[in-house]
Amino acid sequence: MTTYKEIRGSQIEAVATDPSNPVEGQVWYNTTSNDLKGSILTSAGAWATGGSINNGRYGIGGAGTQDAALGFAGLDNSPSANSNATETYNGTSWTEVNNLNQGRSLVGNAGIQTSALCFGGFNYPTSPSHVALTESWAGTNWTEVNDLNTARRQLTGCGVSNTAALAFGGGQDPGPLQAVTENWNGTNWTEVNDLNTARNLLRGVGISTAALAFGGSTPTKVAITESWNGTNWTEVNDLNTARNSLGGAGLYTAAIAFGGSTGSNTAVTEIWNGTNWTEDGDLSTATAHMGSAGTNTAALSFGGLSPGITTVSEEFTGAGAAVTRTFTDS
Repeated sequence: MTTYKEIRGSQIEAVATDPSNPVEGQVWYNTTSNDLKGSILTSAGAWATGGSINNGRYGIGGAGTQDAALGFAGLDNSPSANSNATETYNGTSWTEVNNLNQGRSLVGNAGIQTSALCFGGFNYPTSPSHVALTESWAGTNWTEVNDLNTARRQLTGCGVSNTAALAFGGGQDPGPLQAVTENWNGTNWTEVNDLNTARNLLRGVGISTAALAFGGSTPTKVAITESWNGTNWTEVNDLNTARNSLGGAGLYTAAIAFGGSTGSNTAVTEIWNGTNWTEDGDLSTATAHMGSAGTNTAALSFGGLSPGITTVSEEFTGAGAAVTRTFTDS
């Protein structure tokens, strides 16, 4: 019978702590826990619980990566309680940092943990409740900068920093749903070509010159997906599940869509490969109006409604990632 050493070229190691970067097929014995363990590659994506945010809220803005995220704004306790709370995530826990200058929710967002943008949003009970306000985050404080040309709420956005962003979609109260798209150059917003389908409560990912817009309401919940090439929006293949108020992360050629509302909250997760959406592992809890960050292989969902306001964070690990498994005799 072939032995492990003959297959792998080494003995099974006895170690006090698990290896930090095991390779596929590696097996070891943990002398601290008295467990035989090994490393395998996942065949499908999966969600796991992360650290809880400090201020439970929904309609949150998000930026950054799975282990270096920024969460800001939102609604807490009731629809009249706009939040200006800002928190950072280090992959384990959330820390409160300096607040937005103006509390609001259902905002557009772009950037990373140390360089982000928050724009537009819902400022109930002020009438009209939609705003054009833009604030820039430089890693320590928020600073008010030049407003959007078109005030709106329930919009979305994307971008790599507080100097290059895209804002699109949304709605006004009172007023129509919006297809308006605006480009941010670090100083001013400039109107560019509209979405093909006006909608709100959609999700956007990517950068200011290469973006993806998906889901939302027209006001009917839709699966529509559009791709932005820096000049125009083009309709591409739809989500498998029509929904609004969903989460998302990634690039226009490699994205993830998760959660949202189909009429009731959903946990459905879909992966975009640049051409089609494919269903993958569901969120642990059906959630809508969450904050989002990360990539299509390492995404973060935090806060939202499930169905009440939640503080829960979930972390997504995509297919093909290395995970540790403990061997048992059962």
